[in-house]
Amino acid sequence: MGADQGLTRLFYDGGCGFCNGAARFVARQDPSGEIRFAPLGGVTFDRLIPLAKRSGLPDSLLVLTPEGELLLRSRAVIHLLGRMGPWGRLAGALLAWIPTRLCDAAYDWVARLRPTGQTCTAASGPRDERFES
Repeated sequence: MGADQGLTRLFYDGGCGFCNGAARFVARQDPSGEIRFAPLGGVTFDRLIPLAKRSGLPDSLLVLTPEGELLLRSRAVIHLLGRMGPWGRLAGALLAWIPTRLCDAAYDWVARLRPTGQTCTAASGPRDERFES
């Protein structure tokens, strides 16, 4: 199995304090250690996401599943919640019952409110090897 197989990848806006905080939260809640983190537009993102797929992607959070599926908005959040222990799985299961259009509308509303331009590194403090460039 290659180094990239079997891993969930969370790509986040490296210039957004809210996105960086979300990535740090997911890292703390990842009991399996199978989620890797990298900024949008970084080396890892450029290596794993084909140029043709990058057009029109949101600038907040994206998830690349171990199966190679790229998840956006609420589907990305639900996927991540499913990897965060029993309470996360429960929250993800409950959100999955809500129509995707409504969940995505809520996601877009939060994304519009988030502060941007606040540079903050997700790997600040003790170095976590799960955060890549």
